[in-house]
Amino acid sequence: MKHEDAIDSYYRASVSDGPVRPALAESLQADVCVIGAGYSGLSTAIELAERGLDVVVLEAQTVGWGASGRNGGQVCSGFSSGTGKIERALGREDARLLFDMAEESKEIIRHRVETHQIACDLKWGYYLAAERPRELREVEAWQEDWARNYDYDKLQVVRGAEASRQHVDSPRYIGGLQDDGAGHLHPLAYCQGLARAAEQAGVRIFEHSRVSAIERGAKPVTKTEAGAQVQASFLVVACNAHLGKLVPELARTIMPVGTYMAATHPLGERAAALIPQDEAIADLKFVLNYFRLSSDRRLLFGGRVSYSTLMPPNLSRAMRRSMLSVFPQLEDVSFEYVWGGYVAITMDRAPHLGRLDETLYFTQGYSGQGVSLSAIAGRVLAEAIAGQAGRFDVFARLPHQPFPGGTYLRTPTLALAMMWYRLRDLMP
Repeated sequence: MKHEDAIDSYYRASVSDGPVRPALAESLQADVCVIGAGYSGLSTAIELAERGLDVVVLEAQTVGWGASGRNGGQVCSGFSSGTGKIERALGREDARLLFDMAEESKEIIRHRVETHQIACDLKWGYYLAAERPRELREVEAWQEDWARNYDYDKLQVVRGAEASRQHVDSPRYIGGLQDDGAGHLHPLAYCQGLARAAEQAGVRIFEHSRVSAIERGAKPVTKTEAGAQVQASFLVVACNAHLGKLVPELARTIMPVGTYMAATHPLGERAAALIPQDEAIADLKFVLNYFRLSSDRRLLFGGRVSYSTLMPPNLSRAMRRSMLSVFPQLEDVSFEYVWGGYVAITMDRAPHLGRLDETLYFTQGYSGQGVSLSAIAGRVLAEAIAGQAGRFDVFARLPHQPFPGGTYLRTPTLALAMMWYRLRDLMP
């Protein structure tokens, strides 16, 4: 992986560059200033602009430069935390409200792709592959819970290695869970499409406009490193893993985690045999492998995590070893691209939405499900800013604890905790 300001990914190589957007060079007034031009910031900006508000978006790099342009492209159902944690925190009724909003989020994606003709290869179909009997029992309970308590009828349990091969041609898996309501897309192309949709709605987007300071108050002022500023009635912080020290009280509740992907050379006719139904695939480990096919028939393979700011040693070799553990028939296949980036996780793996005062809102910590959940996050943030905070308040009631260990010890503390989860992944 190159230095982050020159990321060399398959996604970047497979789309044309977006329009050149200027840096903020003068001081502006707006109804709302949004920091961050990833999925969250752009989704919020679209929703606000469609409600008639004047919106400015400030991006430190370029549209989709962070996780929104580098991720696995998987549009998932539900929440990374699972429904059980949310029920225990909020009760069944509010858990159901959040589940329904997560479903609405996928419909927002579908609608925007169709309405704005975003060429991002959106396809539906998802398969969670079980490697052990324990995992198969877990997906059986999962399907029953969602059908009974959430009226979700798009899950189907797949039993047996032969049946599993109809979804992924791998000797590892003994069954799994098919989800017809989830899917996959080209993440950077989708993000670029959101930016175009925002601009068509009247949003002003400024790139290379890193925010260095925020002056809170009745009309918060957002200042860039170059000295320009935006004064607005409301401010939305949508920086996620790249928040840094901008808002210290938010930084304590998320952990930037390095995640990594690789793309093979085009596989031609061999590709369809690997994933016969062209679904997004993920296994059921805590540190999971996830993969899918690109539109030009490459295998896009994701896995591994890092809790430091350092790239894992021998990353390409390690990623290829993981790929071959799933697809031994690809022994003769090499990677053309290997890249990585950061996502933000929370302690409970639930998204963190809220407000710090009457004018400063934030969204962060999707914990691996930002492709899908960022759409509804943008909508409920816009609803709250427009004066209808009911649905936003349900999200905001999710409890979020700071990571233990403080600034210097939380990374080794989390790494130790991950050892336990890796051991659990080995249980039958």
